[in-house]
Formats: sequence, structure tokens, C-alpha cells
Amino acid sequence: MLAPFADAAGEPALVLVACSGGADSVALAAAAAFVAPRLGLRVGGVTVDHGLQRGSAQRAATVAAAMTQLGLAPVEVLTVDVGGPGGPEAAARTARYAALDGVAHRLNARAVLLGHTLDDQAETVLLGLARGSGTRSLAGMAASTAGPGNGEPGTAQPGVVGGLYRRPLLSIERAVTRAACADLELAVWDDPHNVDPAFARARVRADLLPILEEVLGPGIAAALARTASLARDDADALDLWAATSYRTLVDDDGSLGVDELAALPAAVRRRVLRLAAVSAGCPTGALSSAQLAAIDALITQWHGQGPVSLPGGRRAARRCGRLYVPDLPDQHQPSSTDPQ
Repeated sequence: MLAPFADAAGEPALVLVACSGGADSVALAAAAAFVAPRLGLRVGGVTVDHGLQRGSAQRAATVAAAMTQLGLAPVEVLTVDVGGPGGPEAAARTARYAALDGVAHRLNARAVLLGHTLDDQAETVLLGLARGSGTRSLAGMAASTAGPGNGEPGTAQPGVVGGLYRRPLLSIERAVTRAACADLELAVWDDPHNVDPAFARARVRADLLPILEEVLGPGIAAALARTASLARDDADALDLWAATSYRTLVDDDGSLGVDELAALPAAVRRRVLRLAAVSAGCPTGALSSAQLAAIDALITQWHGQGPVSLPGGRRAARRCGRLYVPDLPDQHQPSSTDPQ
């Protein structure tokens, strides 16, 4: 996963390890410190202080000192303010990735390495299944991505092939990282949030996965990770099909032919409609499944209904056999007397 950077011209390329102090990211920091120089790379480290627990600043300083002791340089502590929409997990995640984006660009890092393991992937798949949020959610986390995944923010570094964020441990079980830290006598910190039943992921980790192992037998985490890989292949293929269809069908005014949309498989058509909405200015990730279904109904269940309101003050409407996204407020509104 680091090999593409080995032949960087001039000064050795920099990769950063995002380390929380837990066994997974500490094992990753130790592995990167060993491997990166052998690939002609510099390896640095960052830890994020979310300020959500007492003593978090001191703990971040301890993690930074441990990374320095491993030989990582530069090492930085990033302090963030957690707030904004969503629950505490989502808000902390958004703040963390914004900080990682910023330091990667400031230091011109070629990659940020994340310590997610096979067990994290299994938990992500189960959470996506519980939400009923479709193939892309079941695809879990990618080994390499421009952003954190699942439609959340993140920007790619110019010239970085495959994305800024890399997850080299995604096929490694959590037990292996713990064993590695024990063998290397590396101190690790167990975040109490990881076992706090107030958080859905903690309940999946502590309760659901062990029950599945007990009822269905061992290897559940690995099976769920394989499911994620297969779902990601399917989702990537559908996304590519949809992107090609959108470019083919969209007119200069942003409209698309209803008959052509209706001819597409439902999974592809919904993706085309999402692309149309985002291209029209809807914030990425803000379009709900109910709003998407309402746009789709303008094509598949047409009975003269009016425009569909969308995030960002946009809307979609059907007129004369075409779907307009966005539809401007002063345009003629469709009615049951329209021919289409």
C-alpha cells in the first residue's frame, strides 16, 4: 500500500500515521516506522485531541511522545472543536477528518494511514445493514479513498494515486494488533468510548458480534469483511454505469429525458438522480432516501405531482417529458393537465 510512493523524485515523500493511542493505530505506527524507510519514505504522525474526555490533552501529548520514540517525524497534536449536526460520533468524525485533511495539505503528505482493522470493517457492515442504507453502506470502508468514505468530506491530494487515506490493516484482525503491541512492549490506551453502550458501534462490538460468533460459528468478522469487498465491487460498477449514463443523458439546461431514465435499471437510475441533484447544488450526503424516492416517482409513478424540494434550496420537477434538476421557481409548474 505504500509502494506507489517509493520512487518519488527529489526529497522522500512523507506519509502520516493517524494514531489515537489504541492498539490498532499504535501497531500501525510501529509497522510504518519499520517499513517506510525501507521504501525510501519519511513517516510522520498525528494524533487528534477531541477535547471530549478529561485529560485528553495530556493523553494526546503522551501519544505524540510515543510516536516520536518510535522514530516518526514530524509528529503533531491536532486540537479540534467537536460540534455541528449529527450525533457525537458523527460530529467527532467530521472534525477529525477536517483536521487530518488540513495537516496533510499543509505538510504535503502523500498519504494518511488509518488503523482500521478487519473487525472495524465487520462492525461497519453490520451498522450499515441495520440502517438499511443500501449497497454503498454495506461496502464498508475502502482500503484507499480520497475521503473517509461513505460520502463524507475529504479531499484528495494533487498527484496522489488512489486517494489520500489508506487503511493497510483492513485485512488484519484486531487480536493481531494487540498481540503485536504486547510483543513489542508498546503501551496502548483503551478508549472508554469503545465499550460505552451509549454508542451503537460499542454495542455491536461488545454484544452483537460475539452473539453471532456463538450462534453461527467462528469467522463471522472475516465473512462480513468479504461481504463488504463484494458489495464494494458491485457499488463501484453501478456508480460507473450511472456516471456514464448521466453524462450521456443530461442536456445543457440540466434536464434529462424521462423515457431514457425509465429505461435504466432502478439501481442505476437512482444513482443518476443523485448525481443530478448534487450537480444542481444539493450538498453532498444531504439528499435523503425519501427525497430520492420522490424524484424517482416523477419518472415511475407520474400523476401530475408538483416539484420535489431538495436540500440547498433546490428542487426537481417534470415537464413535457423531461426531468429538470434544478427547477427554477419562476418556471411553469407541472400539473395533471400536462401531456407528460
